[in-house]
Amino acid sequence: MDVSVTLGSQGLPRDLVIATRESALALWQAQHVQALLLQLYPSLKVSLLSMSTQGDRLLGSSLAKIGGKGLFVKELERSLEQGRAHIAVHSLKDVPMQLPQGFCLAALLPRADPRDAFVSNNFDSLDALPPGARVGTSSLRRESQLRAKWPHLKILPLRGNVQTRLRKLDEQDYEAIILATAGLVRLGLESRIREILTPEQMLPAVGQGALAIECLQAEEALCRLLAPLNDMHTADCVNAERALSRALAGSCNVPLAGFAQIEQGQLRLRAYVGLPDGTRHVVGHCTGPTTEAERLGQQLANELRAQGAGDILAAVEQD
Repeated sequence: MDVSVTLGSQGLPRDLVIATRESALALWQAQHVQALLLQLYPSLKVSLLSMSTQGDRLLGSSLAKIGGKGLFVKELERSLEQGRAHIAVHSLKDVPMQLPQGFCLAALLPRADPRDAFVSNNFDSLDALPPGARVGTSSLRRESQLRAKWPHLKILPLRGNVQTRLRKLDEQDYEAIILATAGLVRLGLESRIREILTPEQMLPAVGQGALAIECLQAEEALCRLLAPLNDMHTADCVNAERALSRALAGSCNVPLAGFAQIEQGQLRLRAYVGLPDGTRHVVGHCTGPTTEAERLGQQLANELRAQGAGDILAAVEQD
């Protein structure tokens, strides 16, 4: 089926199809974008094309071993290439640092809370967990920071959608799990949060909390339609984070955290790179103009390499 863009009188599409994953969180995100578009363009017809991605189906292995978070976006991108959808909505932290040729991120929505959340049925905080307590996470970034700062805990793998992870916690497979605050809030599950972890406790993932709208670069009318949804404050921050990650060859195989904030008109970028077991890590930060977001990301990557991040990355890639 071809859903090539049909232009209206102002050169904007009349009908729009959004490609999305089938998980409850992904559907919430796509429906959120759908609602925003209908607010802007009441006469626009917007529908969803939901699908299961390879990342959703292969739940028995860690993402690092089966190809990374790009497995969550490839099928959606294919639907754009095949003309079955116009745009795809992603959690930005799932989007690879290098987009395939011909694709672009046409809009980055205002960022939700980027921090991680501590979820437990019996304990109020990470610091309250006893030695040997089982903590579930699917993220090497979280695992590395947990092992570095709370070495007495037992870190175990945890895959699946938000509801699956909460069910495994409720079945007492874990004493606690770590999830993204934004996802829990979007699903109306904020009551499950016992502690929101500060960036000082656990630095967030690159792009965490931000939603991205992807389309084909050649669809100029579509890019114009999406432009009002783009939040420049968010874009500056995540562009710095993604430049940092690109410069460090960041992927699911690398325990890398990057988080930017705008403070008093300046962009402050922080980063963490470590071994999965937390025994070795480097941290750094830099500050500069928001207009130089990508340069700041590259600058901080160079500073981390000077501290030994290159050796850490090489050791991780050999495992």
